[in-house]
Amino acid sequence: MSKSINIIKSTAVPLQIENVDTDQIIPARFLKATNRDGFGKNLFRDWRYENDNEMTPKKDFVLNSPIFKGSILVAGKNFGCGSSREHAAWAIKDAGFDVVVSSFFADIFKNNALNNFLLPVVVSDEFLQKIFETVSADPSSEITVSLEDQAISLPAASLKTGPRVDGLERVETFDINSYKKTCLLNGYDDIDYLLSMKDEIESYETTRI
Repeated sequence: MSKSINIIKSTAVPLQIENVDTDQIIPARFLKATNRDGFGKNLFRDWRYENDNEMTPKKDFVLNSPIFKGSILVAGKNFGCGSSREHAAWAIKDAGFDVVVSSFFADIFKNNALNNFLLPVVVSDEFLQKIFETVSADPSSEITVSLEDQAISLPAASLKTGPRVDGLERVETFDINSYKKTCLLNGYDDIDYLLSMKDEIESYETTRI
């Protein structure tokens, strides 16, 4: 399965909570495994399930709602703060998300996400609020994230102003490290990237002899 990311068009799950730390994303008691698979079932475990051995879903938690689905998680400001555990990115990715949108990410979480083919998109506080309003008003609304264009768009019907692109109103662009952008577009991890440059590296070594 390809790990590459370019255009993601999906409905979204709105987690309208600020300062979500990594211990809430994946509690420490679930960090024993070193394999990346299986962490998704314990994503937001303490918010998502009752405190019993039956994993009884809490009806009022958004990930348990039958209304909100999709591969884009929209979170409040300062997402991924707290400890540096890479498992937080593993859990979100394993739960089926390809993109996380917030107005601020903790630096370590952001880097862990990029290293695990999970795209963190930083938007302004105003646009983040607009996303929450749009998704809450119409859960079927699809957000479009274009990594190549570094742009995130909402359906045109949800907005009144702004330049139009392909039937959408492009509202904001986002920044991403150019190296990480190349890796995500091509599905490369760090070693894959080096292997993709094998000919250039060998040519350079030849000229240095």
